[in-house]
Formats: sequence, C-alpha cells, structure tokens
Amino acid sequence: MNKKYTLQEAFHFAFDGFRYALQTQRNLRIQLIAGIVVILLSTFLPMERIEWVVIFVLIALVIVAEILNTAIEKTIDLIVTEYNPLAKTIKDLSAAAVLFIAITSVIVGLIIYLPKFSALLK
Repeated sequence: MNKKYTLQEAFHFAFDGFRYALQTQRNLRIQLIAGIVVILLSTFLPMERIEWVVIFVLIALVIVAEILNTAIEKTIDLIVTEYNPLAKTIKDLSAAAVLFIAITSVIVGLIIYLPKFSALLK
C-alpha cells in the first residue's frame, strides 16, 4: 500500500527536488539567473499585462523543462549502467526539448523587447 503524504511533506519533497536541481545543474542556475534579469529589466519598461504573463510562462517552461531533463537523465543513469545508444538518444531528446523552449523564449523575448528598446533609443 502506498503511503499517503501530508501536503506539507509533499511541498518539502518538491523543494528538496528544486534545491537538488539548483545545486547540481549549472544550466538551471544560468536559466534562473537569466529569468531574474529579464524580470528585473522588465520593471523599467512599459510592459502590458499579457507581456508579463508570456514572460513568466516562458521562464517557468524553461525551468520546468530543465528539471524534467534532469529527472529523465537521472532515471536513465539509474537504469542503464553501460553505454547504450538508446539511452543516449533519450538523453539527447530530453536536452533538445530544453533547447527548443529556450530558443523559443529568446525569439519571443526579442519580439516583445526589440520594439521597446527601439522606442527608448529614439
């Protein structure tokens, strides 16, 4: 029978996972810092509510993708002890998902911010 965890325990486990990811994943730290910088810079720009929503959602998607990538890589490492081309493909696909959302975020960021910076320079 599965043990039922309290809400407090569930949050504790989630924060443990996030802490682990922050401590061990350089790319997550970089992405989190980039997200914080974007948010801070945005406070000095005329941002519409929908732009804020898009920025926060994209930052969250990149961070979630990186955490899921880490979980997938750790699962593969747990299961596969020797080099396996399928394991490599799974890890590569997981990393590609992070790359894709990160590139998408940069493109959307350029669409949002270029006109704002252009207006500031005029």
